[in-house]
Amino acid sequence: MKPYAAQDIASEGRQYQESTITKYRNEYQRDRDRVIHCNAFRRLAYKTQVFINHEGDLFRTRLTHSLEVAQISRTVAHAIGLNEDLTEAIALAHDLGHTPFGHAGQECLNQCMQSYGGFEHNLQSLRVVDELEERYPDFRGLNLTFETREGILKHCSQKQAKTLGSVATRFSTEGQPSPPSLEAQIVDLCDEIAYNNHDIDDGLRAKFITVRRLRDFRLFNEHYTAVTDKWHNLSQRRVIYETIRRMIDEQINNVIDTSLAQLDALQPSHIDEIRMADEHLITFSALMYQKHLELKQFLQSQLYQHYRVRRMSYKSHMIIKRLFDVFMNDPYLLPLETLVEVQRLQEQLGNDAGRARAIADYIAGMTDRYAIVEYERLFNPISGFENV
Repeated sequence: MKPYAAQDIASEGRQYQESTITKYRNEYQRDRDRVIHCNAFRRLAYKTQVFINHEGDLFRTRLTHSLEVAQISRTVAHAIGLNEDLTEAIALAHDLGHTPFGHAGQECLNQCMQSYGGFEHNLQSLRVVDELEERYPDFRGLNLTFETREGILKHCSQKQAKTLGSVATRFSTEGQPSPPSLEAQIVDLCDEIAYNNHDIDDGLRAKFITVRRLRDFRLFNEHYTAVTDKWHNLSQRRVIYETIRRMIDEQINNVIDTSLAQLDALQPSHIDEIRMADEHLITFSALMYQKHLELKQFLQSQLYQHYRVRRMSYKSHMIIKRLFDVFMNDPYLLPLETLVEVQRLQEQLGNDAGRARAIADYIAGMTDRYAIVEYERLFNPISGFENV
């Protein structure tokens, strides 16, 4: 590994001291494994990426998205000479705090929580690994290393940073926050590569976008043309797969080449020099960024604003808003273990703020189908009497 890579032997450590019980895994491998085995990670299989889980077996979920991000991120980390284990741990954990129903769920829960500190999925992911998972006898949470927790926390306001301690130090000063480790920067960019490309695949599968429209954009059209010129009789499905495979490959190669050039120019000798840099060093070239941005803006206007996606978002808002309001008005409608958490957080944060945060934790932890079932139990007079 390069000298500016994160080194587990030089880690800033865990919040709680532990006796290491295995000699065959390093600290970041232990982080990765704790994430894989936690409840929040398994629930990602039934949380929306763009399409609700029951709309089709082949659409991406938060779990498959996280796996794709991890695979792409490890490739980039290996090529640049960085810590692959840390990169993988961050990638697998980065969406643990996502609500049901994708970004629509997050937006609604944030609106519900405006008077109580708001809701943001990166902060919630950190909350999951620091507080909400209950697996170990000596502490709450997963007790991950500082570097993994730092990588999970992509964005944070100065007000929030003051409550999070050293993991949020880079957000606590005026102006542009300082960069995290290169491993965290890789995951941040590979997250965008993954969802741009798999949303194209899912959008085409759902027939919400068309190849004809996509061919207006350089990144897609260059590879689509190359594939159809080489294989004249290939099925459209295989043309799409090959086109997207080549798009991902070009973007990964561009990130690696551009980032290596920037690192060669800077010649950092330690991870602290990365954290003191003026800007992120894991980047696209200017041309590739423009190509990437064109597709991102197209997906924003044509896929995420498609009327059927908007209908799903409308239903999602209704479900989450009504669940939040009814539980705030009568917390005794909550399951017993969640009611205990309400009482704990009320003592810690105050009555309204504590109740709201516990309810937000409960709703954010739901899968799509559990949220729908819970809504039915509460608001359909003839549903769920056998399992209230």
